[in-house]
Amino acid sequence: MKILIASRNAHKIREIREIFALPAVEWVSAADMPGLPDVEEDGDTFEANAVLKATTLAKASGLWALADDSGLEVAALGNAPGVHSARYAGEPCDHAANNAKLLAALDGVADRRARFRCVAALSDPSGRAETVSGACPGHIIEVRRGTAGFGYDPLFVPDGHDQTFAEMGDEAKNAISHRGRAMTLAQRRWGALLASAPSRFPEGGTPPPGA
Repeated sequence: MKILIASRNAHKIREIREIFALPAVEWVSAADMPGLPDVEEDGDTFEANAVLKATTLAKASGLWALADDSGLEVAALGNAPGVHSARYAGEPCDHAANNAKLLAALDGVADRRARFRCVAALSDPSGRAETVSGACPGHIIEVRRGTAGFGYDPLFVPDGHDQTFAEMGDEAKNAISHRGRAMTLAQRRWGALLASAPSRFPEGGTPPPGA
């Protein structure tokens, strides 16, 4: 069975493939399928953007499509940058500029609590979609550390750890990250379904794990 990862982000594609390991599934990305439409992520929530990407590319490709939307929510900033995380400092996406803007916004702020959130959406070829979500709480440090990862990883230290995401190896990060938690739940919820190579979601939806 072939499933489309609704992203052209090489980092995200690699993480999803590593986390969402499923036998008998061939993963393809939007980068592998020229001609797919670009999706304007103009939703007000991570859920809205994930569903929009998954359903648009599922219907355009005729494949099941897995999409996610994620970002950083900082408590002292009213959960900003949120859905605007990738372009917090403006167009085009510039990770260094985003990090600099975040540090400037938190200059002198004692409350550094933050969390990464990820919502994953799976759509069948007809455009019916379901979602799961994951979060990783932590805090923002004052100086960037580490060279791995991407985005805000050099500034984010997850709760219970001393290293930033950018200082962790992929295996350690994936075990606790927001995307890792969302994709682990996605595998639990949809893995058996997808292993049966269905053409559509069952009527009534997929039961949650443990139901």
